Amino acid sequence: MSDDVDTFVAWAPKVHLHCHLEGSLQAATFLELVERDGLSTRYRPGEGAGEQAAGPTDPAEVYRFADFREFLLTFAAVSRALRTPDDYARLAREFVADALAQNVVYGELFISPSVWRFFHPELDLRDAVAAIAQELRAARAHGASFALIVDVTRNFGVNSAGQTMQLAAALGDLDVIGIGLGGDEARFPAELFADVFAQARALGLHTVAHAGEAAGAHSVRAAIEILGAERIGHGVRAIEDPAVVELLCERRIPLEICPSSNALTGAVERDAEHPLAELDRQGAHITIDADDPTLFETSISREYAMVARSMGVPALRRFIAQAVDATFLADADKHALRERVRTELGPVHEKLEQHVRT
Repeated sequence: MSDDVDTFVAWAPKVHLHCHLEGSLQAATFLELVERDGLSTRYRPGEGAGEQAAGPTDPAEVYRFADFREFLLTFAAVSRALRTPDDYARLAREFVADALAQNVVYGELFISPSVWRFFHPELDLRDAVAAIAQELRAARAHGASFALIVDVTRNFGVNSAGQTMQLAAALGDLDVIGIGLGGDEARFPAELFADVFAQARALGLHTVAHAGEAAGAHSVRAAIEILGAERIGHGVRAIEDPAVVELLCERRIPLEICPSSNALTGAVERDAEHPLAELDRQGAHITIDADDPTLFETSISREYAMVARSMGVPALRRFIAQAVDATFLADADKHALRERVRTELGPVHEKLEQHVRT
C-alpha cells in the first residue's frame, strides 16, 4: 500500500492553493542570507542592530519551533533575511524548481509585503513582486503557472491592511489576484478588517482568510459572513460548531487543509485525529496544501501522501479535483486545468496497476 501511494503521488498533477512563498525558503538559503547580513536565525520583537538573539545554524534545526507564536517569529526571521529584489527572485526561482520536481501544475501563492515593509522600509515593494513574478512566469514553459495573493497581516492593524490592499490592487499586471488575511487570528479578529475586505471586493480582488486555526469556529463564520472570504485557510476548528460546517457546505466555501501545519502549530492536537475526514464526511469542500513547506519540513507531495495513506487514493483524487474547482482561474482556464488534471490522472492509474503487477 505504501509503495502504491508513493507511486500515485509522484505521478499525480498537483494544485497548491495555500502556500506562503516566504515559507518555502530553503534552510540553506536562509542561513546564507543571515550570514551575509550578520543576522540571527531567530527574531525577537524589539531587538535592535547587534542585539540579535543567538539561533541555530544547523539546517536541520534552523526551522524548529515549539508553538504557534514561535512559528510566527520564525516566519518573521525569514522575512527579515529577504532584503532585496534579487533575494525574492532567488526565493521564487528555488520554489519553481521544487514545484516542477513535484509536478505542481498550478498554484496561488501568498506573499506578505507588509512584513517586508516592516523589516525593510527602503525596499521597493513593486520591484520585489516583479522579481517574483518574473521567476514564476518562467514555469509556464514547463507546463505550470502561478498567481499571487497578497497577505494582509492582522498584527499591523487596519491602516496597514488598507495600504497593503491598495498595493495588491495596483499589482494586477504582476499576477496578483487577491488578498488574504494572516497573522495572529486570536488577537486581531476578522471584524477589524471588514471595510478593507469590502474595498478589496469592490476593486475586483479575490478574498481569502486564515480562520479556524488559532481561534475557534466563530472565526470561520466571521471570515465568511463579515469578510466575504471565498476560501478559508485551514478552517479545521469549524468542526467545533456543526452550524459553521453546515454554512461552509451550503456555500461551498473551500477549506485549504494543511495537516502537518495544523499539528505543528497546535490547531489540531498532535495526538488527536485530524478532523479532515469528518469534515469531508459532512460534505465540506477540501483542498490539500502544505502552508509553509520548508518551515514545517514538509512538501505538497508529502501532504498528499499522508492523506492518501489515511483516507485512500480515491479521496485524494477527489481533493485534487476540488482544488481545481477552488482556484480563482477564469472559467475557460479552469476548464482547461480540470481537463488536464483528469487526463493526467487516468494514465497514473494505468501506471499504478502496472507497478502493482510488477
